[in-house]
Amino acid sequence: MAKLSAFADEVTEDFRSQVEFLAKERVGYIEPRFVNRKNIMDLNRSELDEARKMICDRGLKVSAIGSPIGKVRLDEPFEPHLDKFKHAVDLAQFFETPFIRMFSYYAPEGKNIDDYRDQVLERMAAKVQVVEGTDVTMVHENEAHIYGHTAENCADLVEAVGSDRLRLAYDPANFVWGEKITNNVEVCWPVMKPYVVHIHIKDWKLGAPDVGSLPGQGDGQIKELLAELVAMNYDGCMTMEPHLKTGGQFGGSTGPELFAKAIAAVRKLADQVGLACD
Repeated sequence: MAKLSAFADEVTEDFRSQVEFLAKERVGYIEPRFVNRKNIMDLNRSELDEARKMICDRGLKVSAIGSPIGKVRLDEPFEPHLDKFKHAVDLAQFFETPFIRMFSYYAPEGKNIDDYRDQVLERMAAKVQVVEGTDVTMVHENEAHIYGHTAENCADLVEAVGSDRLRLAYDPANFVWGEKITNNVEVCWPVMKPYVVHIHIKDWKLGAPDVGSLPGQGDGQIKELLAELVAMNYDGCMTMEPHLKTGGQFGGSTGPELFAKAIAAVRKLADQVGLACD
């Protein structure tokens, strides 16, 4: 059975209201990214304790740490960023989640990221060394302008690093927005499927500048993707990230009314293809 999760900072900035909204909508997981306007990576211990208590009190679980790891240029110092990653590993263990959502770096200004494969792989391998021996797995999200902007590059990362501590998060809308692909399930999904352990549900209409579509109404082939999940007996999380008001490099906004509609749309599509979804 697939499990619904959400980047609930798209609902509201107030964290208590985020978890209350998800509990009301019967969404059992949350992917914490911004807590009361602060990135999850920047919370102090008392704020972390409070966030964890709110999550537990509402009976929720954490699907992944919604970190921005890997969203920096390759010409920025690596050691401080590696230290941030180590903190993300601590957070995953603190919130008892197996996954850290992360990315694969931007090129130096004016350069092509595809020319920096070796440097990206070196950094990924260094992070793998941090998580080896733990129960934490990095899930790399395909996104525009990073090394993993294509399905082929995402698969290359996993295959070249060669560790089960690095797997993939699949975001169909990012292929529409970034790569102008409207048949991602046919051309991207087969390439990444062997390594996918996490799904983002975001739909997008080709040409839309910064606003997503209700799931099933864009060019992201959400219904077709859900049918693929049925075929593979997927039992992981599907994290809602609709971007129905605004979307950007580090997050987006949807609001409670539209977010509730997005959840209902996903449940309807899941029912149509026979995907058990809790």
